[in-house]
Amino acid sequence: MHLFVDNLTNVDFSYLHPQRGLLGETWLASTQLDGQLDQQGMVCDFGVVKKTLRDWLDREIDHRLAVPLRSPNLKLKQTGKRINLTWTFGEHSLQCSAPEQAIALVDAEEITPHSVSQWSKNQLRSLLPDSLDRLGLDFEPEDINGSYYHYSHGLKKHDGNCQRIAHGHRSRIHIWRNDQPAPELEAQWSKTFEDIYIGTREDIVQQEDRYIRFAYTTSQGAFELCMPETCCYMINTDTTVELIASHLADQLKLQFPSDRIKVKAYEGIGKGALVIR
Repeated sequence: MHLFVDNLTNVDFSYLHPQRGLLGETWLASTQLDGQLDQQGMVCDFGVVKKTLRDWLDREIDHRLAVPLRSPNLKLKQTGKRINLTWTFGEHSLQCSAPEQAIALVDAEEITPHSVSQWSKNQLRSLLPDSLDRLGLDFEPEDINGSYYHYSHGLKKHDGNCQRIAHGHRSRIHIWRNDQPAPELEAQWSKTFEDIYIGTREDIVQQEDRYIRFAYTTSQGAFELCMPETCCYMINTDTTVELIASHLADQLKLQFPSDRIKVKAYEGIGKGALVIR
């Protein structure tokens, strides 16, 4: 018997790409379960299995930096419960130092929906009922008809996992100018934020040789990230979706001071902030 759960959950994370560098991403997760019917006419307790899968994805992938362990682009050192890594991409490199709980070490040469699925299934199999013959797990990005961007950030004041310095999202954006859709402005900002790290100026501890080093300490530990300047967009506030949307609206209001501006900025799938200026 074959069971399925479409859109079981979604994961917001960042990963290391061999050409694009640090890439914020959001994937929808769906699952398939194969097994024999028991005396109740069921393959398994659906509720228990769904919770097991959701909890594992939330704990091991969501709001982490996914690192392909077998990539030649990676240099990694783990000391105790800390991870220090260097990643080369194109003519650039980046460095990250973080508690191990902020990093997902994926046994793969490259981070793709398929490689993360295989790695996840290998970890999950021992957590699921013996009655299951096969576990399927699929990841896919949201189908977006319009402008979107990949961004990474960290929220040092957040009590939860958003405090991790290198996690991210794949997010759509909607802009209205005088209550009319403005697709050209959406395209402009999606290009500006393409594969970007949105940083807070007060988190900068060093800026030289065309690189920016960010650092802060939170309840989970000390975080540090060194990025090429060309991969960063700086704002004067924290980088919550509310403040990102406000920044976009303020910039557009400067560009069009007499117009009514409305910005709907997403943080991953189905959530975000709406600002009117």
